[in-house]
Amino acid sequence: MASRADNIASNLSLANFSKATELRQRIWFTIGALIVFRFLSFVPLPGINPLALQQLADQTSGGILDMFNMFTGGSLERMSLIALGVMPYITASIVVQMGTALHPSLAAMKKEGASGRQKINQYTRYGAVILCMIQGWFLAAGLESFSNSAGLQAVVDPGYMFRVGAVISLVGGTMFLLWLGEQITSRGIGNGVSLIIMAGIVAQFPTFTSNLFEGGRTGSISPVIIIGFVAMVVVLILLISFMERAQRRLLIQYPKRATQRGMMQADRSHLPLKINTAGVIPPIFASSLLLLPLTISQFAGNSVNTESTAGSVIVTLNQYLAHGQPLYMTLYAAGIIFFCFFYTAVVFNPEETAENLKRNGGFIPGIRPGKRTADYLDYVLTRITVIGAIYLTIVCVVPEYVIAQTGIPLFLGGTSLLIVVNVTVDTISQIQSHLLAHQYGDLIKKAKLKGRMR
Repeated sequence: MASRADNIASNLSLANFSKATELRQRIWFTIGALIVFRFLSFVPLPGINPLALQQLADQTSGGILDMFNMFTGGSLERMSLIALGVMPYITASIVVQMGTALHPSLAAMKKEGASGRQKINQYTRYGAVILCMIQGWFLAAGLESFSNSAGLQAVVDPGYMFRVGAVISLVGGTMFLLWLGEQITSRGIGNGVSLIIMAGIVAQFPTFTSNLFEGGRTGSISPVIIIGFVAMVVVLILLISFMERAQRRLLIQYPKRATQRGMMQADRSHLPLKINTAGVIPPIFASSLLLLPLTISQFAGNSVNTESTAGSVIVTLNQYLAHGQPLYMTLYAAGIIFFCFFYTAVVFNPEETAENLKRNGGFIPGIRPGKRTADYLDYVLTRITVIGAIYLTIVCVVPEYVIAQTGIPLFLGGTSLLIVVNVTVDTISQIQSHLLAHQYGDLIKKAKLKGRMR
């Protein structure tokens, strides 16, 4: 049986792909949905002046808006209908997920099974709508307050009608993206929301690549720097691919049970603990907190009085928190490490896991069930989280250091690489699973046909 499964897995080729009709339909549906997402990113909000908007994007470059613009595929820079992307939903899901670990009623709801998860998803959507309304209102107010040196305003006709219209449009765009993501998940390949975020990041690769090689052609960027940068990206991709699949597998043993032949046999399984349990949450949170003061001062623009105490504090803070500065790099690394441990403690509960093992009769060899098992799980998880935090710090801080030393206008940071590699690996795994299921289905059909012929 094992050799037959190995032969099936080794035969996952293009020939087998051409026979999997359902898989092809799923892939084409996913591609079509992502094309719709890209079209929407070029549909602007009503009442926006594109010339003044471009100057606003140049003025606020380097702040937190750059990170959000990367996740939305440039939609925020163009102020399209989907300028907020799916980030409000991601933020709401993180908050609700933390609430399930901290609030007793949400924790009890999570244990109710499918009905509890449905209620939690509903609360997450409500939270996403509220966040969209708040972010959309402040975004519209910020656009109204901007005017360039030539007197052009970003909003043609500012007022409450524009703000209300902008909020309605932004909420509708984000809700449509969530619906599109659900359709991709159910009728396509992969996680829909993750694929939408990855598509937004990948959509900017051609522009960045052309600018990079154009700089090499004109001589503004040294060829050695370009070669070194490409080598660094390849090494980081390999490192991410290895570490995201790495896990510590704890042996779980169950009591002996009688088999059909009357023999006593002990069942064994493994409890996988990922090296990077927190995923991409730590760098997103750390960079958001560090870039928030810079973004606020950039939006303030010339209205900030540098002679005042508040103005001088903001200017000094921006100088120390600029990209590549020692204070920024130190705080960024410290924030990643902190959120690695914090978010891991939120999503994984050793006491609950130990209780579930004890209830099902499972135990770790050499460790007593109950509190001893919970302490052992916490001990192992802390050790592997240290490795995961160091790995995330290297992946995210090294690109920032390269940007500061070379001066390359680089948007391809560690966070975007983490998202792209993770989603790509997960999508490929799902495609292989569909191909494997298709081949097993063919084997079952052939076995039934042979049985009827006999």
